Formats: sequence, C-alpha cells, structure tokens
Amino acid sequence: MPTRLRESQGQEMVLTVAVAIVIVLLSLLPMLRLVREIVAPGGTLSAVAIAAGLRSPATWIATWHTLVVGIGGALLAVLSGTLVAVLVSLTDIRGRSALVLCYVMPLMIAPQVTALAWLQLFGPASPFLKLFGAAPPLGTKNPLYSTSGIILLLGVQYGPLVFLLVRAGLRKLPRELVEAARAGGASWFTVLVTIVLPLMTPSIMAAAALAFVSCVGNFGIPAFLGIPANYLVLPTLIYQKLAGGGPAVLGETAFLSVLIGIIAMAGILAQEVMSRRRDYRISSTSLPAEPYELGRWRAIVQASMWLLIVLVLFLPLFGLVLTSLVPGYGIALSAKTVTLDNYRFVLFEHDAANRAFFNSFWLSIAAAFFAVIVAVPVGYLIAWSKQRWVRLLNLAVELPYALPGVVLAIASLLLFLRPIPLIGIQLYNTVWIILYAYLARFLVLALRPTISGYHQIDRALEEAAQMAGAGLFTRMRTIIFPLVAPAAIAGGLLIFMTALSELTVSALLWSSGSETIGVVMFSFEQGGDSNYAAAMSVITVAVTFVLMLVINLLVPHLPSGVLPWRD
Repeated sequence: MPTRLRESQGQEMVLTVAVAIVIVLLSLLPMLRLVREIVAPGGTLSAVAIAAGLRSPATWIATWHTLVVGIGGALLAVLSGTLVAVLVSLTDIRGRSALVLCYVMPLMIAPQVTALAWLQLFGPASPFLKLFGAAPPLGTKNPLYSTSGIILLLGVQYGPLVFLLVRAGLRKLPRELVEAARAGGASWFTVLVTIVLPLMTPSIMAAAALAFVSCVGNFGIPAFLGIPANYLVLPTLIYQKLAGGGPAVLGETAFLSVLIGIIAMAGILAQEVMSRRRDYRISSTSLPAEPYELGRWRAIVQASMWLLIVLVLFLPLFGLVLTSLVPGYGIALSAKTVTLDNYRFVLFEHDAANRAFFNSFWLSIAAAFFAVIVAVPVGYLIAWSKQRWVRLLNLAVELPYALPGVVLAIASLLLFLRPIPLIGIQLYNTVWIILYAYLARFLVLALRPTISGYHQIDRALEEAAQMAGAGLFTRMRTIIFPLVAPAAIAGGLLIFMTALSELTVSALLWSSGSETIGVVMFSFEQGGDSNYAAAMSVITVAVTFVLMLVINLLVPHLPSGVLPWRD
C-alpha cells in the first residue's frame, strides 16, 4: 500500500475517532447517565424516589399543567405560524423580507425576556399604560399570571418556529398542481384547502411536534408567569425542588425530568404515527407556485400583518424599554422621572449582575467557538462520509437539543455530582458544568448550517488536492475550512445569541459565583425589582439585534436557509 494512502487513511481514522469521542462525551454520556439511574439498582432514581414522585399530588398537578400549556401553546403557534407562512409564501404581499425578519425576531429573544416584556406592558405598574391613564390600580393582578397568559406567550414565542418549518415546505409546493386547479376554475381558498394544506400536512405536523416539545420544556415563560400564580409545570416544579432541597432531592427531580422526556417523546411519536396514516409524497418537483394576487385586499392584509408585528414585537419591547427608564415600581414616566440609573446599577454596581454579564459572555463565546471548531470535522463526516454508522452522529448531536433543556440539566447534575474519575476534578457547583451543558445543547446550531455549506460545495477542489498528495488535515486547513467557515461562523453567532440569556439549563446548574444573565434577571423579577430586570433585558435584546445585523454581512457567503430571518 502506498505511503500516502496509508497516511490518508490514518488521518481519516484519527478524525473519526476524535469526533466520536467528542459526541460520546457531549451527547451520549449525560443521557446514558440518566438512563443508568433508571435501570441500575440502588441508583439515585431508586424505587423509593419513583414511588415518592408517583404519590405526590404536585407531580400530577404539574404534569397536567404541562400538558395543558404544551398543547395550548403548540396549537396557537401552529395556527399563527401556518397562517403567516401561507400569506408570506403564497401571496404577492410586499415588504416580505422585513416582515420575515420582524416575525422571526421573538424566536431570537430569550423566553424570559418575552415574558418580562409582556408583563411590563399589561401590569398595573406599566409605564406604557400610565402614559394613557389606562393602568389598573396598583395591587391588581396581572392578567398574564394565568394559564391563558402562559399559552399566549408560548404561542408568540414558537409561532415563528412553526412559520420557518411550514414555509420551507411551501417552497417545495409543485406549481403544476396549483395551476391545474386554478385552470379548472377552483378558487384560491379551494386550492388552499384541497391541495396546499393536505400537501403541507407533514411539515405542519412536524412543526406542531417541535412546538409541543419546546413548550413542554420551556422554563422562562412558566417561571415568570406561573410561579407568582402558583401555577407550576414540571420544569418549574423541578426548579423549586432543587432550590429548596439541593442534591438530596436529585432522585425525585430525575424522575420528573424523565417524565418530561416521556411527554416530549410521546408528542414526537404521535406526529410520526399520524404522518404514516397517509401518503403525502409528490410525484414530481417544479418551480414554486406563482404568488396569488390579492388585488384590493393586499393593503388590508399587509396592514394586518404589520399590526400583528406591532402587537407581538414592537409594543412589548417598547413597554420593556419604558420600564427600564423609570426609577421604581409604579412610577409614571415623564421628563422628570426618566433615568438611566437602572442601567448603571446592573452594569457597574450590582456584583451578581456584573458576574452574570461576565459569565454569560465568556460562556457564550466559548460555546460558540468550540461549536465552530467541532462542527467543521463533524459536518465533514456527516455530509461526505459513505460509512452508514457515521450518519448516527447526526442523531446523537441532535439529542441534547431535541429533548427539553431540563432533561439535559438533570443529566449533567447526575454526571458531575461526584468528581471526575481518575483526574478528580469537581465540576458540580461550578461554572464549568454550565459550560459543559451549553457545549452539548448548542453544538447542533452550528452543525446544521455547516452541513448545508458542505452540501453546496463542489468537492472537486478537495479531490484535486487529494490527488496531488495533500493529506486530510492539510485539505481541511487549506481548502475545506475556508469554504465552510462562513456557514460555521454564522452558526456560532446563533449559538452566542441563544446562550447569552439562556435560563432553562443555567437555572438548574448555577451556584454562587456562576450566575448568568438569565438567572440574575429571574432573581430581580422574583424579588420585585422589575426595573433592573428590564434594563438587563433591553441590553440583551440590543446585543441580539446588533449580532443579527453582523450576521447579515455574511449573507453573500452563506448557503441558502442558514439564517432563519432571511427571505
């Protein structure tokens, strides 16, 4: 065997082994640790812990609440997201790019920020309502502290997620079917009901399943809206038990996290079963259907769309900004009361907030940098390797992100409750356990666009370098990485935005000195300091918006579909 061929095969083997080790450590190990607690005798999740969880009325109340808000939020997200996707994709509505950007924006904002913004908009202390003299008396219960309030905000949060998935399906809608129906005299509504929606059933059901899993695992919205009303779902019940009992209640919280995982998987399996009941395959492909001309209705539809954007995005954020500018609870905003003291306090004076900004920034940067570096070799194997078992890597990387974040958090706690064997390093109760969870959960956000980049690269350049004798590592450094770097970096920036104000994972893993922005924001709101929480929220939203603008600069170098807000 030629020396160069042996070296090439050796490098491929080294790359494969290294990637496999990373995936096992980040994706499989925490899940296997959680499974071990279920099946191993004498584990933390013992028969006693399971029996205690099953006997507890709080478990079943929280489970029922989880199902109610999960199904309700998913239904609202499906209705709103599908409607917007149809109007944006199949009609001649104007300003499509701006509409898509604004509608998808809530998905880029942390759920707790969304919850806080809406709370400050409709609460009795709302500076926005006080501008019009419409604020209810102080002490009045905020109407969002309710089941319907949680469902409403979950629908607002994940409607854009449904929109993205359904719109991707609408782009593949065959033109000839629509044109044939229109030529036969069918109205646009008839075409929509008899052709478009039936063909989009797989996309809609997949979106519904993903929205349901996201709603079930959401912590920020039920925490901000449900805890004050004593309306607990499983993630908030786990949080309260851990906050009150610490490691002593890990067995019971592990049982609750498994229960969340079962509910989430049940939603995904239900989608799979319903999708197989009919054949939705399309026999041919063609150009997308021509946009339907709205005629005199276009102005009304466009106005309605922008009204929706104002209601779900601009108005809550405006109320959040106003709250951050008043000196205290219930004070009306005026030229005399407007102040920037809240920003100065959280940026420079409050120790925990200072640590939170520092911790969140370096955790987000570290997770993004790691993901970009790892996504390139992992994407190379998934996109271009012909070995069947390598395809399982994609599923393994998806696992920590597909399951609710609280499941990963509990799995990480169980994994690092004791020092790491052989080296004796303790990650429990340190900021490093949060970093580990971020690396595991968000890696897929960089991997998806990287794989898309590989699929749109002409492999002839790499093959030519291989024929010239360049080894795998040389080809990756000089040819492959420069070509897929823009897509990988865009994924890294998405990770930074997502991790910056993350709460679901860090709320269960943080300890003194390892606070994150989401944790401190939640603490401020729980303590009645909404003005400080609003100031932190405005800062994170501003950073997110700036990063979205920065990512837009990479658009000419990115494969299509990488940026969710690009039309």
